[in-house]
Amino acid sequence: MTDLLAHLPLFAAAYAILVVAAASPGPAVALLLGISLGQGRRSALVTAAGIATGSVVINVATMIGVGLLLSQMAWAMTLLRYLGAAYLAWLAYGAFRKATKAGGVPQAAPQPTRRGTQLFLTGFGLQVTNPKAIVFWLAIAAVGATAGAGPLTVGAFVAGAFAISFVIHGAWALALSSNPVREVYARARRRVEAALGAFFAFAAIKMAMARS
Repeated sequence: MTDLLAHLPLFAAAYAILVVAAASPGPAVALLLGISLGQGRRSALVTAAGIATGSVVINVATMIGVGLLLSQMAWAMTLLRYLGAAYLAWLAYGAFRKATKAGGVPQAAPQPTRRGTQLFLTGFGLQVTNPKAIVFWLAIAAVGATAGAGPLTVGAFVAGAFAISFVIHGAWALALSSNPVREVYARARRRVEAALGAFFAFAAIKMAMARS
């Protein structure tokens, strides 16, 4: 307990960076927008859990040095960048395909296990292939929140990071799946999906052309 209390000020500084990263609109929020409006609140929350889990994986990888190693290896960051760009391009294709289909907003319904797993992995894959997420976690690692900490303190930090990411992305999911937003979406579904496709395509091109 003493070890945990000693690290709390550093936890606060690290979590502040995480809050900014999670709350900032970007590919993860765009993904949640499409899923919230098209498939409902439950699906969006499952996706948010995948995003939060991906964030924790990057957190743990950074703490054991993988994130720092990747940042110092140009070829590894380049490979990761292209993987992320390919993933965003795939999301863009999915959004454009939905934009071409007629019909209104699908009613939210319980999702089968396989579908829930796919949604979780979609959020997870988006997060772990995003180089910017690694950069954020490198910034958090620079704070030294877990430097010299014991296993229980490190575990508490990781749990807190997951909770923050899930709560913030879950809040996005709840807001974007609300009835007023869905009603607007019902009137402009094709335009919304086309805009999401354009955003993902733009993000994919920007990521692919970014310098390591």
